Amino acid sequence: MVLALARKTISLTNLARYNIFLLLKVREKEYKISVLRLYLAQINPIVGDLKGNHNIIASHIKEAEKRDVDIIVFPELCITGYPPEDLLLKTAFIDENISYLNKLKRLTTNIIVIIGFVNKEHGGIYNSAAVIYNNQIKSVYNKQFLPNYSVFDEGRYFKKGSTNHILKIAGTLVGINICEDIFHPSGPARIQSVIGGAELIINISASPYHTGKIKERKKVLLNTAIDNCVNLAYLNMVGGQDELVFDGNSLIINEKGKILGCATPFTEDTLIYDLDATEIVSSRLRNEHFKNQRVKFLKDHESLPIIDLEYKQVKNKKKNITYKSDRKFSHKISCTEEEILNALILGTRDYVVKNKFKKVVIALSGGIDSALTAVIAALALGKENVNGILMPSLYSSSGSIDDARELSHNLGIEYITIPISDIYNSYLENLKTIFKHSEINITKENIQARIRGNILMAVSNENGWLVLSTGNKSEISAGYCTLYGDMVGGFSPIKDVYKTMVYKICRYVNKKYSNIIPKKIITKAPSAELKPNQKDEDRLPPYKILDLILKAYIEDDLDYHSIIKKGFKKEAVKEIIDMVDSNEYKRRQGPPGIKITPRAFGKDRRYPITNDFKLYKIKNHSPI
Repeated sequence: MVLALARKTISLTNLARYNIFLLLKVREKEYKISVLRLYLAQINPIVGDLKGNHNIIASHIKEAEKRDVDIIVFPELCITGYPPEDLLLKTAFIDENISYLNKLKRLTTNIIVIIGFVNKEHGGIYNSAAVIYNNQIKSVYNKQFLPNYSVFDEGRYFKKGSTNHILKIAGTLVGINICEDIFHPSGPARIQSVIGGAELIINISASPYHTGKIKERKKVLLNTAIDNCVNLAYLNMVGGQDELVFDGNSLIINEKGKILGCATPFTEDTLIYDLDATEIVSSRLRNEHFKNQRVKFLKDHESLPIIDLEYKQVKNKKKNITYKSDRKFSHKISCTEEEILNALILGTRDYVVKNKFKKVVIALSGGIDSALTAVIAALALGKENVNGILMPSLYSSSGSIDDARELSHNLGIEYITIPISDIYNSYLENLKTIFKHSEINITKENIQARIRGNILMAVSNENGWLVLSTGNKSEISAGYCTLYGDMVGGFSPIKDVYKTMVYKICRYVNKKYSNIIPKKIITKAPSAELKPNQKDEDRLPPYKILDLILKAYIEDDLDYHSIIKKGFKKEAVKEIIDMVDSNEYKRRQGPPGIKITPRAFGKDRRYPITNDFKLYKIKNHSPI
């Protein structure tokens, strides 16, 4: 009725007509205030466990109904888990996901459910959100912007959606979109709010974590809410999936950019909020930017279809229960080190548990990398599920052995000691005919590392424990690691953590957990201890320099000349680039690890093993 009256004022300008439209909406809202109780279910689904995911979803729907919730929202592709990758090429998988979606319809008599699933139509599949109410699928939104960069391959599987529509729910206009859609300023969020008049945008997401991502994402969401003068409910998945960690951090934001509520990061959580959309109408009446946008957009776009869900709010809603902003800043992360540690704990726990392991085993060398790995494992799985192995050789210092024992005691984990000296001497005796020199060289160093790898795998096989390898990003980047030796393992928690950050996290751990890591582990010079008086810096530049060059080359994609211009020595840059490029074959054969940086090895950075392109041979020139 309101829209019809506004359109009848044909003699007025577009802006004047829209002002009347808003005034009438204000008057309408005075008599019919719409407060929607939202329930954001920040859950941790498992890829491929459709039945288990369905059960989690169903339990949240039942809980939401007890709380008189109007709309319950679930993450992107939560029925299948994210990312399902090549499971999407199996017809049976797609059909089963739709079957479970249809089962959920039976639970929606008195509640609206918005849920991510794989939609099949028009000869293709879509990354979609279903809107279910009164035992019926009332609407389906197909994701429009498909990320096909970094760790994402959505363009490989899905077709792009193209349709926007608006839902009318108890007098409030609502727009739905999915993850990447919200990151495009002129995308669905703007179309739905400016053209469609949506007063609430709901974005369901599976946005993976890396350092700085939470801050970047929050900035985009705040700007989206302000620019489009719209309430925004953003729901992100939480949990670990292979190399990826989803951090949650779901938010509800009003049109002024004020955070009304937020869910706990890095853990399953629910965020319930009573949203009153009345204020947004008067806000838009005062917002010249919004009104001018709408008039401009309406010249080039048709109005969006409105789907009235004919939703009937529960009349006996418990008025004494009001969900507001008590969750606003109750779970603020104090520093980058805490944020990364939380991601490492979550990623490790989920990889171990979701792959049906109960316990892990770690080689404890007395060094800082194995110490941090053990801390992460103990925090993720409980000390009773972490086992250490000390494997001293004739080159292991007494200090390192003592440090490893002290760490085990502090963490409360079990450990065993299996010396390798006799095994190593047996190797030397049996292989003496192939050795060209008597001194300790790379061959003999690697034999020690591979003996330890064999022992770890024997313990793993015998007990059914998962081996956690302990290499950091600095070593793995430079190839300062032994294939089938210290790279042995089923999972590598700190694979994407630079050595300098390893030190920072360990200092944070000691501050939080009363020096649980022996101080000597942090202060002594790092060494592989594979020959007398060995130090990492015998073969590598100091880590504070190495890590800066590695970041510039791997993450920032800077060329040889650009890195030198940052003040690094030519020979050091050339040497490090060579190390990175020539050791791709090692990284391909190593275990998966948790993505922490903006560009991790693996799916995030795909580099050819056979490759003769050398950056330092290219003359410094300006782009064409």
